[in-house]
Amino acid sequence: MPFRNMVSSGRRWLREQQHRRWRLHCLKLQPLSPVPSDIEISRGQTPKAVDVLAKEIGLLADEIEVYGKSKAKVRLSLLERLKDQKDGKYILVAGITPTPLGEGKSTVTIGLVQALTAHLKVNSFACLRQPSQGPTFGVKGGAAGGGYAQVIPMEEFNLHLTGDIHAITAANNLLAAAIDTRILHESTQTDKKLGIKKTDPSTLTEEEVRKFARLNIDPSTITWQRVLDTNDRFLRKITIGQGSTEKGYSRQAQFDIAVASEIMAVLALTDSLADMKERLGRMVVASDKDGQPVTAEDLGTPVFVHAGPFANIAHGNSSVLADKIALKLVGEEGFVGESHTRRADGDIMPIDSQNH
Repeated sequence: MPFRNMVSSGRRWLREQQHRRWRLHCLKLQPLSPVPSDIEISRGQTPKAVDVLAKEIGLLADEIEVYGKSKAKVRLSLLERLKDQKDGKYILVAGITPTPLGEGKSTVTIGLVQALTAHLKVNSFACLRQPSQGPTFGVKGGAAGGGYAQVIPMEEFNLHLTGDIHAITAANNLLAAAIDTRILHESTQTDKKLGIKKTDPSTLTEEEVRKFARLNIDPSTITWQRVLDTNDRFLRKITIGQGSTEKGYSRQAQFDIAVASEIMAVLALTDSLADMKERLGRMVVASDKDGQPVTAEDLGTPVFVHAGPFANIAHGNSSVLADKIALKLVGEEGFVGESHTRRADGDIMPIDSQNH
C-alpha cells in the first residue's frame, strides 16, 4: 500500500508539472466615466498578493523571491524544471514613431495580454522593461502603461522596483573608478615601487608578472562613462581629479543615464550567469597607447545579477531570461507579449485588469 501511494503521488506530481490552464482568479474591474488619471486608477485597485498570483500561474514556492506584497523575482531554476515543456507563442510589439510622451508599446502589450488572459482565458504573460527615473520625472512620465491597461502598483513599478537599475549603476561606476584609478597608479608608481627589482623579464615569477602588468590606457580614448538614473544636465560634462590626492591627474568626463549603460544592454541579452560574465568581460572601455583595445576583463569584471535598456539608443526590451521564463510558464498554447524597441525589466507584478 505505501508503495502504491508513492506511485500515485508521483504520477500526480508529474501531471502538475505538465502544461495546464492557469487557475487564475480574476478580480473585477469597474471602469469609470470620465476615465480617472493613471495614478487614481492604480491606487483604486488592490493588487493580488504576489505569492498567491505566483501559485495560480504555476510557480513553486521555492522559485520566487518575494519583495514586499506585490513584487517578486523568479529563480532561474524554473527553466530547468520546465526544460521539457514546449514554449508558448511569442508576440513582439514594436513602434517606429517616437514622440515626447511615448508611443504606447507598453499600453498595447498590456492591453493585448489582458484580452488574451482575462477574456479568452488563455495563459498569457507581458514582458516589459523596467522604467528609468530619468523619463519618469521628465515630460514623458512612467512606463507602466496607461489607463486601465497598466502595471500596478504604478509607483513601485516606476520607482526602484527591485533595485536592478541601482545595481547596474553601482557596477558601471565601479568599472569607471577602476579605469581612472589604474591610470593614476600607473602614472605615479615606478616598476621598483611595484616591488620588482629584476631587469630580465625571463626571470620574473608569475606573481611578479602580475605586479608588472601595465595597461597604458590612453585617457583620450576612454569611452566608459559614469552613470546616474536621474536627469541632471549639469553632469553632462564634468572635470574629474580636482582633489590634491589625485596628484595632478584630471580629465574631462561625463555622466550618462544609467539605463544607457552597456551593462544594462548585456543584462537584457544574456541567458545565464556564465554568459553574462563573458559578455561583461568583453566590453571595450578604452584603447592603450598602442591603439589596442582595453576591456573590462583587463581591469577585473564586476558581476551582479532585470533589465531596462533605453529604447532610443539600445534594444529597449525586457530581458531574454524573462522571455524564456514566460514562454515556459504559459505553455504551448499560451502567449507572451514583449514590448520592444522602436528600432524596426524577470520581475513579476500584477496588471490592472480582470486578470489579477
